[in-house]
Amino acid sequence: MKFYKDHYDVVIIGGALAGMSACLQLQAWGIKDILILEKHNMPGGLATDFVRNGFEIEATLHEMMSIGQPGKRLKVGQFFDDMGVKVDWLPVHECYRVALPNSGIDKILHHDYDDSYTTVAKEINEVCPGTYDKVHELMCLCRRVYDSMNYLSTHPMSKLSMLIHHPDFVKTVGYTATEVINTFNLPKKAVEMLTPYWIYVGNRMDDLPFTIYAFLMADYFTGSYVCRGFSHEMSLKLQTKCEENGAQYEFNQEVEKILVKDGRVYGVRTRRGDEIHCDYVISGPYPNRVYSQMIEPKSEVPEGAIRMINNRKLSVVPVSVIMVIEGSPEENGIINYSTFSGTTMDTNEIWRNYSNLTEPYNYITTICLNYANPGLPQDYTQLSITALVPSKPFESVTEEEYHDLKRRLAKEMIDECIKITKVDFTHRITEIEVTTPMTVSHYVGAWKGNIYGYLHSMEDHAVARLQMKEQDHFIEGLEFAGAHGMSGDGMGPQITNGRAAAKAVKEDMDKKKEAAKK
Repeated sequence: MKFYKDHYDVVIIGGALAGMSACLQLQAWGIKDILILEKHNMPGGLATDFVRNGFEIEATLHEMMSIGQPGKRLKVGQFFDDMGVKVDWLPVHECYRVALPNSGIDKILHHDYDDSYTTVAKEINEVCPGTYDKVHELMCLCRRVYDSMNYLSTHPMSKLSMLIHHPDFVKTVGYTATEVINTFNLPKKAVEMLTPYWIYVGNRMDDLPFTIYAFLMADYFTGSYVCRGFSHEMSLKLQTKCEENGAQYEFNQEVEKILVKDGRVYGVRTRRGDEIHCDYVISGPYPNRVYSQMIEPKSEVPEGAIRMINNRKLSVVPVSVIMVIEGSPEENGIINYSTFSGTTMDTNEIWRNYSNLTEPYNYITTICLNYANPGLPQDYTQLSITALVPSKPFESVTEEEYHDLKRRLAKEMIDECIKITKVDFTHRITEIEVTTPMTVSHYVGAWKGNIYGYLHSMEDHAVARLQMKEQDHFIEGLEFAGAHGMSGDGMGPQITNGRAAAKAVKEDMDKKKEAAKK
């Protein structure tokens, strides 16, 4: 009996969140003949956990966005519900603590699950009296842009209709986050308190499109969630549902080549030599890798595809220290879930600092999972410290230098964290893992260790990518689903990117059927 069928409708390369979401969306539309090929022995890509000496430790997920409360779901939560994937979502009861000793700021900001954004305005007003109305107005503007982006992603509109129905989106789309925020004339402290999330899209506020900033702020301040069973719970349930719906899901099967003839895909070849034929391929690997290494024959790679990958800039890569520490969070000086801290909130200065490996990182984000997941052992602290930095400095690191560099970065990041906790917990560390771009590249094959897709800039962001969708489609039957997709990075956007890839496949199928009728 053959391991693979002679032909599939769709082959999905990579069983991470985007690939599985694409599969489920296609299945919901009646497309069942799907093969998912995953290079590892577990689903989910980076949405996973690991076990060390009896401790189950979250690998990557800090918060899941666009979920919403039961009965008031947002688009990602609604997708899970519609697909019958039941995840035990735990609401996170704060946004973040911003701790900037040099600016005299140490404040925890909270969500407004009712979408009012009054809490954040009140809390910033407590630090900066007289700013309530302006902060509230800014957050409501972010929400209006957020709603417009969600609507416009699925409803094509004329320019006139956009002007009439989405005026705030149109007015702000050509401006940076800094430019729009400056119109509110807020004091520096208030701006600094509204800035920390910039790091999750990896660009300085002076070059970050306000559209992206607005979407991020509205999404996070509406409320975030974690999985009770860690992100691995989410991945396993997605995989189970894909297989229940009829998909063939194979592990330890790495795809080396995407086969193309006359400008259209017709299959893939695995590392072990299986040639599998299909009508469509949805690729988890980045376009950088696909167009430079995976298309066979190479003559089928259009010049435009090479120009595109050369013009796009990769976003940030993670350097993380993941620990289990003996003692409760309070005993270790940790009082909240998410903390952004450092010596400055000047994103230009942070970017300069991040662009080398000689200085200690001057800005870090810290997550204590105990405050979101009550099921964790409360006599141990699960803590991660992360800096999201450009990949370029790591490209020249030699094998001989690597381990010493990793240890130094970990020590410096722990020392920076202890400045805020004011408790030296180093002697209590029970388990520790340090991850770098090399770690990510090794385990999931992400291009240069990048998990945050392409940099959002004024020249290249979600809105611009939507406008260039047709021009950036180079090989018929080939779609992409992952952090490199149109919606960008983050686990919530992976769901959206997967669905977008499925939609493109379905539209092409329908077009071919209509043509056949004629």
